[in-house]
Amino acid sequence: MKDPNPKIKLHGFNNLTKSLSFNIFDISYAKTEQHRKEYIEYIDELYNAERLTEILTNVTKIIGANVLNVAREDYEPQGASVTMLIAEHDAPPTDPDFDEEAPGPLPDTIVAHLDKSHVTVHTYPESHPDNGISTFRVDVDVSTCGVISPLRALNYLIHSFDSDIVTIDYRVRGMTRDVDGTKHYIDHDINSIQNFLTEDTQNAYQMIDVNVFQENIFHTKMLLKDFAIDNYLFGAGADEFNDAELKDIEARLRKEMLEIFYSRNLD
Repeated sequence: MKDPNPKIKLHGFNNLTKSLSFNIFDISYAKTEQHRKEYIEYIDELYNAERLTEILTNVTKIIGANVLNVAREDYEPQGASVTMLIAEHDAPPTDPDFDEEAPGPLPDTIVAHLDKSHVTVHTYPESHPDNGISTFRVDVDVSTCGVISPLRALNYLIHSFDSDIVTIDYRVRGMTRDVDGTKHYIDHDINSIQNFLTEDTQNAYQMIDVNVFQENIFHTKMLLKDFAIDNYLFGAGADEFNDAELKDIEARLRKEMLEIFYSRNLD
């Protein structure tokens, strides 16, 4: 019986570039100026350059890469950055379904190899000047050349941070040729980034897709569904506020989250 989805036989190396970029936002409420300062210090220490290097090293294991070089920096007064240059792994792909739409593994399995590429992460902790809202943003970029999509690392990355809002962009660029000389502009099936997320992650978030299929551009926004006020209060418990204060704080937090999710200010 003929394989309905035969593998493409390429002429030479796979020259497609697959780029995954996403922003993760963690939102909190800090009651006092001291609490806001402590929140930034806490986040800055929790996700310092050393911790971010550990996270990115696990990403390279997931996508089957070797680390060639690491540049990292903790900034003053806050924030950190890590950039890794990576190269293909010596082992061939071990996952027979690496080119299908499916959630990626956690970092205990090497699933594929890739050519020279990079992984970067930058952090941006900040607080609102007068209403107690504190926001931590992480920008992550994973760019690969070869057979594997960096979407395989998506689950691990989302679960490595406290993610209230996630904005994801994925694009396949360039082209590669098969043995007959035909050009191919994508080498794997993809209908939605959502299909690369585990079921529990899909159930935990409200999600919106904006895709341009003919250009191999995919965009997904995610907003955490569950809202428990105690999870958003930094330096204080819910019992330290009256009902009216808690209602006001919740309204501020939800407004902040919705504005980030929809990328516009709300009246």
